[in-house]
Amino acid sequence: MNDTSPVVTTDATTPAHLTDSTELAALRDISPRVLWLSAAIVDAANRGRPNTTGIKVGGHQASSASMVDIMVALWFHTLTDLDRVSVKPHASPVLHAINYLLGDLDPKYLTMLRAKGGLQSYPSRIKDPDTVDFSTGSVGIGATAALWAAVSHRYLASRFPDIPPAGRFVSLLGDAELDEGAVWEAVADPQVSELGELLWVVDLNRQSLDRIVPDIQIERLRGMFAAAGWQVVVLKWGRVISELFARPGGEELRRRLEDMPNEEYQRMLRVDSCGIADRICGATGSADLRELLASLTPDELAAAVRDLGGHDLGLLVDTFDTVDAHRPTVVFAYTVKGRGLPTEGHPNNHSALLTEAQMRALAASCGTSLEDPWTTFATGTAAAELCARRGQLLRRSPCAADPPVAVPTSLGHPYRKASSTQAALGRLLADLVRDAPEVAARVVTCSPDVASSTNLGGWINKTGVWSASERFDWFADDAERVLRWSEVRSGQHIELGIAEVNLVSLAGELGATWSRWGRRLIPVATLYDPFVSRALEPWSYGIYAGGQSILVGTPSGVTLAPEGGAHQSVTTPSIGLEQPSCVAWEPAFAPDLEWCFLHAMSAVGVPGGTSAYFRLSTRPIDPALARVPQDAALRERRRRQAVAGGYRLRTVPPGEEQVTLVGVGAIMPEVIAAADALDGLGVTAGIVCLTSPDLVFRSFQQRGARTAGGGSDIVDELFPPHSAAPLVTVLDGHPHTLSFLAGARGDRIRCLGVSDFGQSSDLLDAYRLHGIGTDGILDAALTLLGR
Repeated sequence: MNDTSPVVTTDATTPAHLTDSTELAALRDISPRVLWLSAAIVDAANRGRPNTTGIKVGGHQASSASMVDIMVALWFHTLTDLDRVSVKPHASPVLHAINYLLGDLDPKYLTMLRAKGGLQSYPSRIKDPDTVDFSTGSVGIGATAALWAAVSHRYLASRFPDIPPAGRFVSLLGDAELDEGAVWEAVADPQVSELGELLWVVDLNRQSLDRIVPDIQIERLRGMFAAAGWQVVVLKWGRVISELFARPGGEELRRRLEDMPNEEYQRMLRVDSCGIADRICGATGSADLRELLASLTPDELAAAVRDLGGHDLGLLVDTFDTVDAHRPTVVFAYTVKGRGLPTEGHPNNHSALLTEAQMRALAASCGTSLEDPWTTFATGTAAAELCARRGQLLRRSPCAADPPVAVPTSLGHPYRKASSTQAALGRLLADLVRDAPEVAARVVTCSPDVASSTNLGGWINKTGVWSASERFDWFADDAERVLRWSEVRSGQHIELGIAEVNLVSLAGELGATWSRWGRRLIPVATLYDPFVSRALEPWSYGIYAGGQSILVGTPSGVTLAPEGGAHQSVTTPSIGLEQPSCVAWEPAFAPDLEWCFLHAMSAVGVPGGTSAYFRLSTRPIDPALARVPQDAALRERRRRQAVAGGYRLRTVPPGEEQVTLVGVGAIMPEVIAAADALDGLGVTAGIVCLTSPDLVFRSFQQRGARTAGGGSDIVDELFPPHSAAPLVTVLDGHPHTLSFLAGARGDRIRCLGVSDFGQSSDLLDAYRLHGIGTDGILDAALTLLGR
């Protein structure tokens, strides 16, 4: 425990005693019961269920134990029904134990940890049967979710005055989670320093999965939070041992304990209590220190050295009640991993499971039994009354849902000039303000310092940049400024620093407001497509946690040729196709972009909705190449095909098609040119333009599926079984993305795409380099035909 930080808070003061003595006694009765229940939930999953697989069910009894007092103080004293809490992944049994005592979890689930239909391995907002505010499991990512939820609520409150109020946004983290870069990207964002509703509590047990951490570097951590504008509170010692520190020899005792390496301290926890005094004194202990230690029985001394701030219920509740409400607060609460368990402080206790004998001993120490593990407190006791009172207080009423907002299927504007899909998105959003104001009011865009270069300028000029507090615009009178960067509370664009993880984390929480507070938002997050991979884990986490949003990756591929290999994206088409609860799109033409984007917007922020990923380009393409029908009925048919996944750009009479060219996105001009070249050689080529390989793959997969409902038959519409022909597929991405099309009707196939790093060049050179230009497509087709 070798650091020199203050005992309780940054100014070394102790919060006043605010806790009622009767309530504190009840809390001290509840804490061991929660410890027992959390351990019993894991035990029941491992020893209590038949297991024929030989695979360990697992659980984290020790990691849960260190969190018990912190969570008891919060749930049974501090929290209100307006607060939202993110719980560290390995403490999920504690959360379920608390919810059970509060009447929020049916007892049948207590034996169903990590079982089908039961309690999830880590807290899951969507899948767990009890109240879980944030899904966790991706270390560090779930902790920051509460921060982005706070930003989302502030945004809602500035836009919709009747939004339900919110309280604190609390994150409970393990100290090892502070190794995650995502934590520091979030903490450092400038707007976060204004969020006084944020409370983070770090379970400082000084152990990671593999080891006892040799040096927690608390001063460095404190300095990093403080530099970002946070209030930093350190709860190192409890009040019992702090009173010993005030006696003769006490200051020497404190120095000795705080100078100990973490490994030595935790080894001391595991020796017989009679040997603790000798380990503290060693050969150099003073007479005052020896006399102080001799005044305590071995059991009293053993309890004293375990009296850390994170296990002092009175200190915890008083601290939580007195934190600064005007800036975010982080509380570093010193704890012992495995506190109260036989595995307490052991370096290998992370996944250790208690034996039956150890469980029986734990039950006895907690006032319960292994035969009746789920017993609650006797009626009339202070603990039972506190559980009932807190359960009632924390019960939430459902939020009233927004009236439905209908997203139009088309805005109806003609596209006459060559336009990139990225530019078409900018036009669409700007037009939305005029053509569909009710929908536009629900849209919120965000970007990591690339708003202008992803074509959000027109939208920003019309709606403004959102800020938690109004900021004076010093360039308002600058006639030469094209982008009007007015930061106001009514703005609809949220600008972030260059941190893609922050971007998708915020988008996920903005996309969850419909289910948290009954207000629908349609978040649109733009970033450079090469950096989608950097944001992949938190993006996937946000979708898993129920956040619905639209992620726009632009520019993409090697089409932005001068940028070279460092800015190309190859795997993103596959990433989009493979992401659950998300539809991936890559339209080629501006009309397709409009139709598909509006369709995706209609599915965001609604029950049963889905997220979307758009891979866009900066390459201008003539919309005439799309051959959009002028007849209203045929135009609507084309729109329906586009939103289903693709359409036939050239119709060939049955039996006459000799080869089928399949293209996606910015490469379509080359596909069309190759088809024209084949025609000149007497080869009849069909052209398929895919707007969403993802939806076409789903159509392919659902063939013959024994599930109700079925899906789109677009794959058979695009590749009629009676018109078999070899396929050449091409996209500005990895060629295997479309390889599944070989199975659509058993055709021979040649897949073209990008599988090597590129280099700076012009567009045609880039396409030739990767074999996806017109000549490459023509050659692939002729090779398939044996010419």
